[in-house]
Amino acid sequence: MRYLNIEKALAAWRNLQPLSEKDRERLARRFVVDFNYNSNHIEGNTLTYGQTEILLLFGKVIGEADVRDVQEMTASNVGLRMMSDEAMQKRKPLSQSFIRTLHKTLLREDYTVYGNLPGGIPTSYVIHAGQYKTRPNSVITRYGDRFDYASPEETPGLMNDLVDWYNAAEQDGKLSPVELAALFHYRYIRIHPFEDGNGRIARLMMNYILARHGYPMVVVRSRKKNEYLEALHQTDLEVGPVPADGACADIRDIRPFMKYFNALVAEEIYNDVLFVSERNENVWWYDGERIAFRTPNYTKILNAMRTLPVLTLSDMKDITGISVTSVQKLLDHLISRKYVERGEKAGSWRVFVTQ
Repeated sequence: MRYLNIEKALAAWRNLQPLSEKDRERLARRFVVDFNYNSNHIEGNTLTYGQTEILLLFGKVIGEADVRDVQEMTASNVGLRMMSDEAMQKRKPLSQSFIRTLHKTLLREDYTVYGNLPGGIPTSYVIHAGQYKTRPNSVITRYGDRFDYASPEETPGLMNDLVDWYNAAEQDGKLSPVELAALFHYRYIRIHPFEDGNGRIARLMMNYILARHGYPMVVVRSRKKNEYLEALHQTDLEVGPVPADGACADIRDIRPFMKYFNALVAEEIYNDVLFVSERNENVWWYDGERIAFRTPNYTKILNAMRTLPVLTLSDMKDITGISVTSVQKLLDHLISRKYVERGEKAGSWRVFVTQ
């Protein structure tokens, strides 16, 4: 049964405190992979979940991978560490300088985007790392509408207002950390201060706010991207199309996104509670999903894959006591769901589900 609200999820989380060092490490390891994979996958990064795990935890690139995507994922993890460290400086107010530095960390350097104007005329423009935009930006929504963000001229003033508002609202204490995180995210998105990377910065900053107030950090899952975008779209409809109105929205103005965000935070915390507290050898986790295998033979195979350098079908048959045909069906399921994949050496395996 799911917790219906954040308070119940938080109560269960707090009942587990203090966590053991092992559980803290397990959660941190899981979050590093889940957050970086999903936040970048939402924006089009092509690395698989397995490639992301091997890259971030072991520093290796497996399979075919776009060099830029590898660099982007690596920089994303540096940004995550930077954000986490900054969030621990609880007496230090938020600054525009930190947000710009975080952006420069994600993008690494300026780069040029090439395209074509109507009629095939070539064009190009420079994406500036760590600098506010110098050209207008907008998005075509999934409904085909053009939606404009704040102009380059408006952006510095609106970002100054956003940071000042956040620091004052945090001190005031009238908004909960979840409300602060949701409202900051929405206001920031309506400004869209940079030429690229705004979604990734918004998701880092909402976790900066949660972590700063002792809440577990959360992941916007790529597989649920449409729910995320729809919540933002419905909020845009309520707030209206004027960028400055969105950049100054009140908590009452963002009800659709607030409803979405409340449910997201509650579910993510609840899953953290399950991940730490549930003791069932047949329950595994993959990208935020709880997987309860119906037969213990899956666990026998997975544990063998994690401990043995080479594991053949015949070995799996001996370990499980079932036929090779049945073993093959279990194996096909694990591979098709991307829970495991074959390693470079014959008979070797990589396991991407965790307990």
